[in-house]
This record gives sequence, structure tokens and C-alpha cells, in this order.
Amino acid sequence: MNIRDAGQEDEAAWRALWAGYLAFYGVELPETQTALTWARIMGDGPMNLRLAKEGGRVIGFALWNHHPSSWAMADDLYLEDLFVDPQARGKGLGRALIADLFNIAKARGFSRVWWMTEEGNAQARRLYDSLSDYDGHIRYRTRLAP
Repeated sequence: MNIRDAGQEDEAAWRALWAGYLAFYGVELPETQTALTWARIMGDGPMNLRLAKEGGRVIGFALWNHHPSSWAMADDLYLEDLFVDPQARGKGLGRALIADLFNIAKARGFSRVWWMTEEGNAQARRLYDSLSDYDGHIRYRTRLAP
């Protein structure tokens, strides 16, 4: 297995996994949002994408951002989306993608790595609970009209 930054040539493979990720969560996004996300990944902003490949096939991704923090001098790394092809699960790929982000954060001098998941995502929570302690925070989100 190889984990690396995404390049322009990876768009189709990422889109296939992205569709699986959205289906897993029962979410439909307009094509314009998916195209914008890819453009942001390929741009100079804080959105980044790491891909896991095995045998020449992309089998997982970690989409992450970095941002300043009011609680620490250094930036934080936020793992926004993590997905592994269902056929490739059970091999430690999710753990490897997160470990890769820990290494990136350390190399860049970031202060923390953080992420969220849905409360009912038991499989992901087993992995996450093995990597980090629950910090007692609950997320609130208000959607604003366009």
C-alpha cells in the first residue's frame, strides 16, 4: 500500500470513492459541489487529499484541512472526510491514513489533529477510540440559507 497526495490524474478514482462515501452517509450533493471540492483540493488553499493505493488502484482517501487555532500557537489539522473502499476494509487502511495525517501534522509543526464522526458509525468509532480519547465536546451546526 502507498499513501500519497492526490494529483490531477486521480480525479476519476477519487470521484468513484467520493460517490461511495456519500452513498454510505445517504447524502446527495450536486455535481457543482463535487467539482468545487475537487478544485479546492487541487488549488492553493487549505484543503488537501491523501490517497491510498494498492496494486495500482485507489482504495481510500483522507480529505483534510489545516487552520489556525485560538487555543494553540500552531495550526490544527482537521480530518474532514475518511473513506475506504468496502472491498479493502479490515486491512488497517483507515488507521494507516490517519497515521499518515499524524505524520504530516508533526512534520509541519501543527498542534493537533481532530475529526468527527456520526454517533451511530460504530465501526469508525472503534478505530477512532483506539487512536484518541473522547474530549467531551459535542458539535452544533446551523445551516444558513443561501
